[in-house]
Amino acid sequence: MNKICKGLRALKLIMRHPYLLNNVLDDEDVCKEQFCRKYALPDGLPLLRLETLFPDFAETVSPYAYLSGATMPIDIALLKALARRQNAQRYFEIGTWRGESVANVASVVPQCVTLNLSREEIVALTGDERYADAHAVFSKNLDNVTHLQGNSQTFDFSQYKGQFDLVFVDGDHHYESVRKDTETAFTLLHNDNSVIVWHDYGYDPETIRWSVLSAIWEGTPPEKRPHLYHVANTMCAIYIPERLQAEKLVPHATPDHFYEVKLKSVRNAPSL
Repeated sequence: MNKICKGLRALKLIMRHPYLLNNVLDDEDVCKEQFCRKYALPDGLPLLRLETLFPDFAETVSPYAYLSGATMPIDIALLKALARRQNAQRYFEIGTWRGESVANVASVVPQCVTLNLSREEIVALTGDERYADAHAVFSKNLDNVTHLQGNSQTFDFSQYKGQFDLVFVDGDHHYESVRKDTETAFTLLHNDNSVIVWHDYGYDPETIRWSVLSAIWEGTPPEKRPHLYHVANTMCAIYIPERLQAEKLVPHATPDHFYEVKLKSVRNAPSL
């Protein structure tokens, strides 16, 4: 089938099923082309090495279940290390899932707050009660973690504004949601030393998710954009109000360092 025939067929399908246009508009190649044409960032955000932030980087991640949809261990380690570095006293996250990230951060931050859809909303969206019941399993019994229920797109954050030293954005990853969550995250920051981390900036540590980058960039106040980075070896973007040495992402480059990983199975964890 030649390109003209394919184009005509695609046009007919879109006219018959207009929702298919979203598949075109949401295509990552389309997002990359539009973003780079507008902002001239063909390599995405500057790449910030973990060792630039933490010269002696070493963290233990626990609990961690190694199940579907989980944040990578190094991403959680980044959150814990940032909490220590910034001497964070209050932490807010959007998107609880099993509670692994907030449970880890709660081991080093006195007060933690996490927001997620209610069980009823999750069941209504997915039809899966077991999936709904898996939410917050690692964090629900922790005394220093407050669990809020609601949709971050409509939730009233007014009583939480200006209170948090570290904010983690890991909710819905569509453009509109990430942009709104980004705008919200900046209102939650406590002071000029406060930090934001976004998960799923990349599909993996070397592959940018351009729709998410676009949402982060356009949801960030222009004067704060110079402080946006991609943290190397992670799927995270970060806002940190410092001028830090960074470089360009080079996918598939030969590694010049590595990390040591130790695994230990823990049964009957007390928080479950």
